[in-house]
Amino acid sequence: MTEDWNGVLAWLQGHREVFSLVCVTLLLLGAWIANWVVKHILVRGLHKILRSATVGQAIARNRVVARLSNIVPALIISVGIAWIPELPEAVVTVVRNVAHGFIVLTIGLAIAGALDVINDVWQQRPDAHRKPIKGYVQVVKLVIYILAAILVVATLMDRSPVILLSGIGAMAAVLMLIFQDTLLSLVASVQISSNDIIRVGDWVEMPQLNADGDVIDIALHTVKVQNWDKTITTIPTKRFITDSFKNWRGMFESGGRRIKRSIFIDQNSIHFLTPEELEHLQEFSLLDDYLKKKQDELEEWNKALGEKGKQPINTRRVTNIGTFRAYVEQYLKHNPRLHQGMTMVVRQQNLSAEGIPLEIWCFTNTTAWVQYEAIQSDLFDHLLAILPEFGLRVFQNPSGADFQALRPIVQNA
Repeated sequence: MTEDWNGVLAWLQGHREVFSLVCVTLLLLGAWIANWVVKHILVRGLHKILRSATVGQAIARNRVVARLSNIVPALIISVGIAWIPELPEAVVTVVRNVAHGFIVLTIGLAIAGALDVINDVWQQRPDAHRKPIKGYVQVVKLVIYILAAILVVATLMDRSPVILLSGIGAMAAVLMLIFQDTLLSLVASVQISSNDIIRVGDWVEMPQLNADGDVIDIALHTVKVQNWDKTITTIPTKRFITDSFKNWRGMFESGGRRIKRSIFIDQNSIHFLTPEELEHLQEFSLLDDYLKKKQDELEEWNKALGEKGKQPINTRRVTNIGTFRAYVEQYLKHNPRLHQGMTMVVRQQNLSAEGIPLEIWCFTNTTAWVQYEAIQSDLFDHLLAILPEFGLRVFQNPSGADFQALRPIVQNA
């Protein structure tokens, strides 16, 4: 057996090219075995150990350890290539430089993955939506990629990276032109974060870009908004600095959501209340204080008129629209689903061809959209239904049914 082995070695020494090929094959096989052992035993075992922790899950998800494991076969090739006989010096240099460049690239990718791990762990914090760091992480990753590219090129050329860095100084203007969007986005991200302009979860409106929904991601270059129809609008980060938009965060933080809607009243239904109507409205518990105070005020006013006060045209009287307005004010104040600590206004606006707008301005005690709409609908359901009790009518443009009702009258005329 020993003689056979010695014979093989002697034959290989006589055929140096074949011997070199065998050595290269053995080197590649050793690098492959080392890579298999590291990834299938060490890396998997390490991931199982770290899987229970949040940081460990983030490390496995971003393949930090897996990328670092690629250094092992590259190191074996880099060291072993010099021990192979009969290889030209140029081949050894090229292989070693390529292996070193691959190692530099792998380390750069691993560092970028580690930064992603930091961002993932940060997002687990309860206050992460207020101070997102994704934009800053992307900037650091961009710097790492640039440095890694410079080092890889310098390693492949077998030159000092200082030479390449000195040349970059002359290309600063060109680089600023190339990365102008990145620089603008970086400045915008800093302003957004420092001034707390938007956060993940904020409801924003930007009509010029058809964006109306929740912010779901804030990155260096873009901000993603999920609209209420579940579509996603991607907006450049700098547009939140240069363009106007509405952020509804203040409404949610206040605890109340505004109701601002008008009831259009037919002008022909407005009149002074008759004694019978006054007696009927006095049965409304919400109008007790108003009607008593109003009648005392009007009696005092009318007494001051003397003889002229005997003529109804000279006296002040209670109107049905004024009484209805007072009823609405009291109804809002006694509604438990409205925020009593915020503004409540019931006012008449300018007359128009659609009637007299009676605007109701108040706030609900919840900011949830579905509950808000339900409260608003219930409020106006009640007001529209009780309006005829005051002798008032809602203005409505005539429809086809109205013209059909007039048709027999016109035919008989």
